[in-house]
Amino acid sequence: MATARKTTARKPTAKKCPDCDGEGETTETVQVGSRKRRDTADRQAALCLACFGSGEASPT
Repeated sequence: MATARKTTARKPTAKKCPDCDGEGETTETVQVGSRKRRDTADRQAALCLACFGSGEASPT
């Protein structure tokens, strides 16, 4: 008697977040000064707020 072959369902691949290109981090300009807030040439890493660092696009 032959047994039926079971197939496993593959998970769909998640799309990359368009804001951080799937990295989970973005860069922001560092600002200095308490009143005027001047931008400097320095950059710092920040968590992507669109995907919360996962790198995957939201399902909506």
